Amino acid sequence: MSLAADPSPPPVALDKAAEKATNAASWVEENWSTWLSVGLRILLILAIAILLRIAVRRALTKLIERMNRSAQAVEGTALGGLLVNAERRRQRSEAIGSVLRSVASFVILGTAGLMILGALNINLAPLLASAGVAGVALGFGARNLVTDFLSGVFMILEDQYGVGDTVDAGVASGEVIEVGLRVTKLRGDNGEIWYVRNGEVKRIGNLSQGWATASVDVSVRPSEDLDQVRKVIEEAARAMSKDEPWNERLWGPVEVLGLTEVLLDRMTVSVSAKTMPGKALGVERELRWRIKRAFDEEGIRIVGGLPLQTDGEQPVKDPTAGVAAPSAYASSTSPQSVAASPIAPQPNLSK
Repeated sequence: MSLAADPSPPPVALDKAAEKATNAASWVEENWSTWLSVGLRILLILAIAILLRIAVRRALTKLIERMNRSAQAVEGTALGGLLVNAERRRQRSEAIGSVLRSVASFVILGTAGLMILGALNINLAPLLASAGVAGVALGFGARNLVTDFLSGVFMILEDQYGVGDTVDAGVASGEVIEVGLRVTKLRGDNGEIWYVRNGEVKRIGNLSQGWATASVDVSVRPSEDLDQVRKVIEEAARAMSKDEPWNERLWGPVEVLGLTEVLLDRMTVSVSAKTMPGKALGVERELRWRIKRAFDEEGIRIVGGLPLQTDGEQPVKDPTAGVAAPSAYASSTSPQSVAASPIAPQPNLSK
């Protein structure tokens, strides 16, 4: 019995190995120039993309810093206190800079990636077609998100409102506490916080830009002297415009516009004043307070609501006050009377 020896692999012929090495060397020799050119092209694309991205981001950063410096330059002046909100402008510029930097990075790096794939001789047609289909599907699925984002970008670029402004957004109103690219946060009059999607805002009423109007209507007796009423109101308003802090909140003289209503029992005098934005309600309350005190000192009565009564005159009573409302049972033909009437006995027909 003889043991079978394990077969060993046949030795590779030296001529075949030399032939393979020669073929590999020739293949490398033929393609190394192509590889080198493609590699250098890719490195050049990456270098240009990185340098361009850095340059664009630095330019945007310097632009934002310049905007912030221009806002800080007038922050301590009277004009800056009234027209420029440095914190609001800083937040707005930072938001705009963040959006622009993100868009620039996406465009530059995306273009560089496509150029690198093209340098590698990769067919971009299927990739672009798939990206187009995916973009359309994403657009239909997330159209509300895209709408909110675009609306937020344009709201920030156009400076429609900012942090600290009092706005009326239709769906909600209050003070803006945060402005985002998708959602704006408002604090209502009762302290509640409203989260308003930017795409749902169809119109914006900004109550903090420019100036506000304080309007007060005063009703007096028709027998009062109108010249005296005007004089008392103007004196009270003049004294108010000299006191703190109303001298800063009033941006113009208080004007007596005239009569807006003349009735048998009263006449209404309209008073108006231009105020600092957001301070109209406080000015109206203080103006009513001072007008009422001035009228009391001059013996001018403020009326409204119930009719006036002279001294010693008894109020006229309503003659129908003690009359009861008509009853449905008063009519014999009403359904209530018919239902409440007794049922008549029926004749006995069995006899």
